[in-house]
Amino acid sequence: HNIFTIRSNMDILKQSIGMSMQNIKGNKMRSFLTTLGIIIGVTAVIALITIVQGVSDNVMGQFENLGAGKLVVSITGTSLKTGLSDSDIAKIEAIDNVAGVSPTVSTTSKGARNGEVDDINVEGKNGTYFLNNNNIISGRALTHAEMAGDVYTCVIDKDCAKRFFFGENPVGKKLKVGGYTYTVVGLEGDDANLMSTMMTTSSDGGTVKIPYKNALKMTGSANINSIEIYIGDTQFSDQVTNDLKKVLNQAFNDKDDSYSIFNMDSLLDTMRSMQNMMTTMLAGIASIALLVGGIGIMNMMLVSVTERTREIGLRKALGAEPKRIQMQFLIESIFLSMIGGIIGVGLGLLISYVAAVLIKIDFVIQPGAIILGVGFSAAIGIIFGWVPARKASELNPIDALRSE
Repeated sequence: HNIFTIRSNMDILKQSIGMSMQNIKGNKMRSFLTTLGIIIGVTAVIALITIVQGVSDNVMGQFENLGAGKLVVSITGTSLKTGLSDSDIAKIEAIDNVAGVSPTVSTTSKGARNGEVDDINVEGKNGTYFLNNNNIISGRALTHAEMAGDVYTCVIDKDCAKRFFFGENPVGKKLKVGGYTYTVVGLEGDDANLMSTMMTTSSDGGTVKIPYKNALKMTGSANINSIEIYIGDTQFSDQVTNDLKKVLNQAFNDKDDSYSIFNMDSLLDTMRSMQNMMTTMLAGIASIALLVGGIGIMNMMLVSVTERTREIGLRKALGAEPKRIQMQFLIESIFLSMIGGIIGVGLGLLISYVAAVLIKIDFVIQPGAIILGVGFSAAIGIIFGWVPARKASELNPIDALRSE
């Protein structure tokens, strides 16, 4: 008996699906207009979320290049102490979970070679910097052994190589920087580090990185006003920050305004929170289009019920149960929504891909956006198709037959 009931229900379902598809095909224009709202809504959801996610991931990648697990300390100093000494840096290096400290001394100077003279950016770095930011494409980086202040070696970027060594391999060549003759030992590629890009001033002659003590002599300063601190284990970054504050407070007699600490991990957390909020907001805005599409489906299905009143009355008079009438209209509504959803997914991905190519970001399919779009469209078919289906199932067969 149970097997017979299951087969009977399956036959009824197949018949309902067949009749629904037949009605959709028989009214192509109306069906297209009905699904148009869903197509636009799903396309908007997929495209907006995918494009925004791609842009956000690109921006996040740039911020991650600032250095997750890195603290940047800027020193304003006091009237008695204008910056950090070597002994202060040694104390910072001794803090637990500090993997290394890199001083930064920035200035501008004149670069000269074979009669060519131009302004250049000069950055004083140490070996720790190059261990954590190895961007050398030719030659080598500066080492700890060259930091005593009496070795004149440098690393230059592509702009500097183009300005002073056009058509040549600069490695091993000489370049005058601030009146001193330096040997170029390395060439850097394009800098993906956003912080370096932000902090470097524009100069036609490019950037030259020299040992930080050489840069201190060039600026006439004995103290360091900016350092980068690399954390060994990022889960202890808060503890490192607290220990760092103790060392700095001791160095500057507990004057908090004498320094500032920039935590890259906190910046990344803030950026991720903003990214999630933006994605959620855009998904909500795009979902409004799906809601409008659902209302359009309900209106068109109500029109369909009105047009097919005589058909419904005839089927009821021949013994069709109300639930079968309701099932047919509900299936028709779900099919229209799902067709619109599938077309919308395809269009959304196509638009996202074209946009990614045009704005030069990675195209990554977002499963969450596809699930949201298709799931929302299916839910709309059920929710907004229920009222017309219910209305059709409750029609009185006698009144329905008299309607025409």
